[in-house]
Amino acid sequence: MLAVAAAAVVATGCSGTAASQDATRVPVGALQPLTDTEQLRVADAEQRLIKQCLNRHGFTYWEAERLSLEESRTLGYVADDVAWARKHGYGSRIAAKEDRARLNNPNLVYRKGLSEERRKAYDEAMDGGIDAQVITAEVPGGRTVNRQMGGCVAEAEKKLYGDTRAWFRADKISMNLQQLYVSDVMRDKQFTTALNAWSRCMRRVGHPYGNPGEARQAAKGQSVNSASAKTFAAERRLAVADATCARDASLRSIGTNRETHYLNKLRDKYGEAIDTSRRIQREALTRAQRIVGPRA
Repeated sequence: MLAVAAAAVVATGCSGTAASQDATRVPVGALQPLTDTEQLRVADAEQRLIKQCLNRHGFTYWEAERLSLEESRTLGYVADDVAWARKHGYGSRIAAKEDRARLNNPNLVYRKGLSEERRKAYDEAMDGGIDAQVITAEVPGGRTVNRQMGGCVAEAEKKLYGDTRAWFRADKISMNLQQLYVSDVMRDKQFTTALNAWSRCMRRVGHPYGNPGEARQAAKGQSVNSASAKTFAAERRLAVADATCARDASLRSIGTNRETHYLNKLRDKYGEAIDTSRRIQREALTRAQRIVGPRA
């Protein structure tokens, strides 16, 4: 969960048989959330399934550009890999690479080149168009999240996740639990002690920031204004100091421990959703492994 909660705390069908009929079941027992590598495998499998479905409808589809495993890392609020920071800083150049890939997405060019009639057919094949069914989930805080579900996207998700309504509900609940415990973690004595140790360490090496978010925002502001080699070198130096101080303060391990502590307090009310989400993720990974290979 650390990577999932990164922003606020310490980070981190058309044609097949229903996946719910798959004989592969994972006991709910000590289920862990998927790692970054495992999540990428599922995402890549979804892209492959969408492509196969659209091809059957007579359309061309290019799978999303695949970054390497190293490039695809989720930094989280606490980044303590010094070697990665020395090479990539906070990932500004990787983000720029992703932005270029989005801007040059061949699927956008392809869709734009279709006739109006074919474009409408393409949209309906892709996600069911404007008439696709809507699924809903009530998330912590009382909000209701809606999503249209149709076409090849729905087929791909059904093949991977099985009961897409159950998956959507459990996933959205799990992903929105952060707001219920983030403030507790940020006030936790063990975490604040480690965070203060990180800040003192950073000040000693000339970076007067109160938390990793401030350091990263400062680097981001510089990279937005300049993509020069000098700016990137400064980003890398700051990221290395950040990661080194995080290690010295054990900020990641303490943050993970405290996050788990407060998340477990929510299990009486949300434990079923958490376990359902993780079980379905694991089953989706098993299916994904039959569809695509791992990234290099």
